[in-house]
This record gives sequence, structure tokens and C-alpha cells, in this order.
Amino acid sequence: MTSRNFDLIAFDWDGTLFDSTQIIVRCIQAAVKDVGGTVPSDEDAGYVIGLGLTQALAHAAPDVPQDKYPLLGERYRHHYQLHAHDLSLFEGVLPLLSALKSRGYLLAVATGKSRNGLDEVLQTVQLKGVFDASRTADKTADKPHPQMLNELMAELGTQPGRTLMVGDTTHDLQMALNASCPSLGVSYGAHEPSAFAALKPLHIAHSVQDMHDWLIENG
Repeated sequence: MTSRNFDLIAFDWDGTLFDSTQIIVRCIQAAVKDVGGTVPSDEDAGYVIGLGLTQALAHAAPDVPQDKYPLLGERYRHHYQLHAHDLSLFEGVLPLLSALKSRGYLLAVATGKSRNGLDEVLQTVQLKGVFDASRTADKTADKPHPQMLNELMAELGTQPGRTLMVGDTTHDLQMALNASCPSLGVSYGAHEPSAFAALKPLHIAHSVQDMHDWLIENG
């Protein structure tokens, strides 16, 4: 018998497990500048984190014509690659994932990153075999569409009420609602947690340690 409340915990990547928010903001701004668009504010660039790349850049740079989107994406990837080795997991993430695995949870990633980008980081020695499944926006649908969570639940054989989505943006929490799943918000990522209340997360964690403690106690 298990006393767990959840079978599957699905994590967003950037800003939730991976400390990349400010780098992504700077890369979006640099890419928009490169193609001659109006450079978005930090707030506007941060808001789109978690969306698929094309949707994110279109929202962040509304004055850039659609025929420049491929170039915009190319410039974003160029700037991101320059900082690829600056990125790292938030302190405490690896012990958290290890503790959850040891307790028998299924773990997954649901992210706006590309499949190639996610696969690259998941192939690192520390993360090999940690996650049971993953979904990316370019192979499913952009958040907050529930397709990523629906596919993960179908693949891993879990139900919405037993699947927890963890993320740092309203896109993540809205996706959970759209998939009829409960959610946990984190306040240290891209979006201000004041926007989370209407999306009814079970908890808002203010640090990785806070998330760890809550999941061990309530997960």
C-alpha cells in the first residue's frame, strides 16, 4: 500500500529546475534587437518563458513580421548557445529528484524547450535515467494546451487526480487546470507569484528546499 497523494510529478524545466530565466530574457532581447524589432522589457520577455519558441518570440516581439520569425528563432538560438555553459540546475534540485525517485514517484518533464534542447541537457551524467518521460512544445502543443500532460499520463498510466504539475509560470498552472491536474507553483522563476492565486495551486514554493519539504510531506 502507498500513502502517496500522487503517482506522477511533472516538472517544467526553465525557471523551475533549471536556473536559466535571466539568460533566456537576455537572449530574447538580443534576438529581437538583431532583427530590428522593439526590444521587450525584462517583464515582457520573462512572461513568455515556458511557451514554445515561435509563440514566445511572436508575443515578445509583436512588431516583427512573421517572415522574420525563422531568423528571430535562429538569432535566439545563437545567443542561447553562447550562454549554454552558464546554465545550471538550481541548488537542491538533484537531491530533491533523488528523494522523489527513492520514494517511488514517476518523474517527468513538460517544457516549452525544443526536443533537441531538452535531450541535450538530459543526457548529462547527473540526469541520465532520472525522468521516466518528457514532452516538449515543438513535438506536442504550446502551454497552456494540456496535450503535454495528457500524453505523459497516457504513457505512464496515471490519472489526472494523481498527477501533479510543478512550474514557475501561469502557463504551467493553467496547463494543469486544463488537464484537470493539481499544481504546485514556484515563486523564484519567471512569473510573479501574485498571478498564481486564480489558478489554485496547492502550494507556492519560495525555494527548492521549500518545494522539497512540501513534496515529501504532501506528495
